Amino acid sequence: MSRPSDRSEQNILITGATGAIGAALAEIYAQRGVTLYLHGRNVKKLTEVAECCRQKGARVLTQCLDLRDFAALQSWLSVLEPLDLVIINAGMNTHIGPAGEPEPLNEVEALLDINLKSAMIITHTVTPSMRVRGSGQIAFVSSLAAYFGLPITPAYCASKAGLKAYGEALRGWLAKEGIRINVIMPGYVKSPMCDDMPGSKPFLWSSKRAAKVIKRGLERDQARISFPFPLNWGAWWLAVLPASISIIIVRLLGYGD
Repeated sequence: MSRPSDRSEQNILITGATGAIGAALAEIYAQRGVTLYLHGRNVKKLTEVAECCRQKGARVLTQCLDLRDFAALQSWLSVLEPLDLVIINAGMNTHIGPAGEPEPLNEVEALLDINLKSAMIITHTVTPSMRVRGSGQIAFVSSLAAYFGLPITPAYCASKAGLKAYGEALRGWLAKEGIRINVIMPGYVKSPMCDDMPGSKPFLWSSKRAAKVIKRGLERDQARISFPFPLNWGAWWLAVLPASISIIIVRLLGYGD
């Protein structure tokens, strides 16, 4: 098994650092010897998060760009110092309408670009230097929704399932080169995006609690960092059971007609 870098200094990139989980991760990693590259769309929030991290001793550089601008994304990544840890956290959600209207196609296209395609572009851009060094770590923030598609959020579930499969495939490919790949699969974490999602939200966690579990899981190089129990256990069973049974279960839980 590859080991974390022994260097006292670390360069860490976090996308979506203005979201609940991203901001909590930035703050928990902030300390002397750490350079944080923080990405976000909300300038005011990004400034606040960056200042909080600087007060903890970290060196912080911020970038406010649209992840759908793939050329700008690659241009920014190409000038960063070699990265030790990349947490691909940025994401968006969409859902069907209250009367069963389909998800707006423009929202679906944006979701796939941000949740999945930009993650792949980031990976393609940062892995060459990691492969040369023989070290590095990339973490993909997927979701427990990757185990089984929920009828109310089909595009979101599809993007997170794709991210899960992509991360697991990369782990099998790049482990022998000293690059650690991890898939993070949260349940419900308190955030504006979570609040906007329809349906019940059992076992809701705070972003700070989630960040602590994620950091510990990354340090242990867990292939999947899923939480909370027993929601992660139940979501796993939805993937294992026959689809006809799982569909009935999600409907009984209020995630369908």
